[in-house]
Amino acid sequence: MVTLLLKKSYRHRDLKEITFKDLWSSYGIFTTMRVIGKPAKILFFKVHINNLIKSLKVYKVYKKDLKKDILKLIKLNLKKNKKYDHLLRVAANNKMISISLRKRLKPKSNFVLKLINYKRIEPEYKNLKYKKILSILNKMDNTKFDIALYKNKKILESGTSNLLFVQNNKIYSPINNFYKGTTLKFFLKKINIYKKNIFINSLNLYDEIIIIGSGKGVSSVNAIKNIRWKRKSLKFYKKLSNIYKKEIIISPIYR
Repeated sequence: MVTLLLKKSYRHRDLKEITFKDLWSSYGIFTTMRVIGKPAKILFFKVHINNLIKSLKVYKVYKKDLKKDILKLIKLNLKKNKKYDHLLRVAANNKMISISLRKRLKPKSNFVLKLINYKRIEPEYKNLKYKKILSILNKMDNTKFDIALYKNKKILESGTSNLLFVQNNKIYSPINNFYKGTTLKFFLKKINIYKKNIFINSLNLYDEIIIIGSGKGVSSVNAIKNIRWKRKSLKFYKKLSNIYKKEIIISPIYR
């Protein structure tokens, strides 16, 4: 179970603080951002916020000055004198904005995926329909385990992040039916990532499976619980991890 260090909700019309609701299962959108350092940096901050606003407009729950209000609330709740390695979640529906903060848990080297036959509702968006996924993840040690969603025998995404697959010194990503996260979009500009349907029965052809996202950062999968897949290399994990660490260093201070 996730321990929230901060949890607040605010009414849209006047930004008055109200009783906290996490908004899971409601009609709306969320984004999760990595907050790191002192003073705080928010990794890929502008991209996160712009994606959030864009999706809220698609869902028609966008309110006037919403972007400005979200920025105001983030600034209100982040402390200038605190050293962070946390995950900041901003969620919004047609009534409120909810903000929560939790400690980022670093994935361990023996990280394992568990295959789950499920496709998220409207997976192209980071919507709040996560009830089934959360019910599974809340029973797991998230430093050791995540789930890999699949449908029609095709791997889509993890319960929290994007998945990359390495074969013959090339990196592949699933073609569709998943959310293209901010970290994935970052890597698409940095390295060649090819689109390909990743079938369960072909997983043994891949040397590495890499998880990328705000929470997981860049993490290497050691094994898949349901089948006999084991990691054969760390070559591309190390390459992507170095690129990611350099981006953290040059990322601007949040102001």
